[in-house]
Amino acid sequence: MPNTARWAATLTLTATAVCGPLTGAALAAPEPAPSPSPSSSSLHAPSALVLTVGHGERATTAAPERAVTLTCAPTASGTHPAAAQACAELRMSGGDFDSLAGRGKGMCTREYRPVVVTVDGVWQGRRVSYERTFPNECVKNSYGMTVFAF
Repeated sequence: MPNTARWAATLTLTATAVCGPLTGAALAAPEPAPSPSPSSSSLHAPSALVLTVGHGERATTAAPERAVTLTCAPTASGTHPAAAQACAELRMSGGDFDSLAGRGKGMCTREYRPVVVTVDGVWQGRRVSYERTFPNECVKNSYGMTVFAF
């Protein structure tokens, strides 16, 4: 898949994840505003991500084989198979993907069939763009994290 098509798909999935929940609210009748109290109001910065995985050494040359959405605020949702656990891991790491990918454990073969993982979107109101290449699928999965397990 050409790089332009990859970015178009990523932007489409990000827009769907961020704007999708807003479409129903636009059609609903306005409700009376609740009385403001510090305990009942909880504002969340948006956290909506598109994660892809594909075989290759770099995202620019690897065609994405799988893509999922992950929305963590205000609640965990998206097409990620374990959205709640992935959001919890991201919150614990402060959104630092490198710290998640730095905990590899387990035994894998030395087969070199690179797998590249990308993350694009917004984490707690900040733009995020991350890319990590693992030597093979086993090494990627050996890190024991849910964020990249899709």
